[in-house]
Amino acid sequence: MDAVVVRSERSADIAAVHAVNRAAFETSTEAYLVDAVRQQANPIVSLVADDGGSIVGHILFSPVTLTGHEHVKIMGLAPMAVLPTHQRRGIGSALVRAGLVGCTQLGYAAVIVLGHSEYYPRFGFVPASRFGIGCEYDVPDEFFLALELEPAVLVGKSGTIRYHPAFANA
Repeated sequence: MDAVVVRSERSADIAAVHAVNRAAFETSTEAYLVDAVRQQANPIVSLVADDGGSIVGHILFSPVTLTGHEHVKIMGLAPMAVLPTHQRRGIGSALVRAGLVGCTQLGYAAVIVLGHSEYYPRFGFVPASRFGIGCEYDVPDEFFLALELEPAVLVGKSGTIRYHPAFANA
């Protein structure tokens, strides 16, 4: 990870970000989802891992809502991708950490993720069900996780997370 720099996505990176997401996942769904969210959601945190001018990783955070508590500012992490040839080098972790900082800087109080139950807890994510929070999609409890960026912001705020409409079309 020595030469890899995590930075904000630039317009010149869009094609490379699309390619990274296509390479990292079994289908192109995530690549097209990133394109749609980039155009439709605001604000977003979109970061790339730049390895000497080559984009080798990408992470996207976009606003979600918690039913009954729409005033709580929550970001959804989805997707995160690293080229298969660059995985297991700390690039994904660097993207997550930088993205969480970006969400905090934008004033977001929490982040949710539908992801690997063994990967995201290293950043402090816990099952969202601990807060009484569920996902609008039918997903196993252990894969739907939440992280409070502001202490206790989710305590007593049960409900269902709703993603940006772009996710429903992906």
